[in-house]
Amino acid sequence: MIARVRAGEAEAYAELVRAFTGIALRAASALGAGPDAEDVVQQAFFKAYCSLGRFRDGSAFKPWLLAIVANETRNTVRSAVRQRSVVGREAALAEAEPLIPESADPAVAALRDERRAALLAALDQLGDDHRMVVTYRYLLEMDEAETAETLGWPRGTVKSRLNRALRKLGRLLPGEGGEERHD
Repeated sequence: MIARVRAGEAEAYAELVRAFTGIALRAASALGAGPDAEDVVQQAFFKAYCSLGRFRDGSAFKPWLLAIVANETRNTVRSAVRQRSVVGREAALAEAEPLIPESADPAVAALRDERRAALLAALDQLGDDHRMVVTYRYLLEMDEAETAETLGWPRGTVKSRLNRALRKLGRLLPGEGGEERHD
């Protein structure tokens, strides 16, 4: 498909945009773009299009695009000089998730929402590298190789930072790190 885009076929790039917009929005939201997520993704797709000449043939498009999304998110957050609150990030992630079916048990839904809020609060306490590796690996469901490629890190770095991030999250989350859990 990249070859078709490079050959000037506009519909081929439209297909890429349609295929990857959802995960790009999830990435931007999870990385803190908040209400600017759509703008970040639009800018990322524009930069990706302009940079297709540097895209390595045979490489996966998704990790390459998500690296651009991560950079755009970081630039947007940094240039705006504001931090997104946990509530704002939770709302952005909730919009990216399917709605709870009406038939679902409200207690189960409330517990899930409470755990999600606790996880997002704990993620906010991690450093950028740890937050990014957890976000890509688990929230965006990328495998280890895709995470490494997206972040531009060796796989060993992904493993070690992920391990440290998960240990820290374990200490930060309620009921973890030595406290007795009451699920």
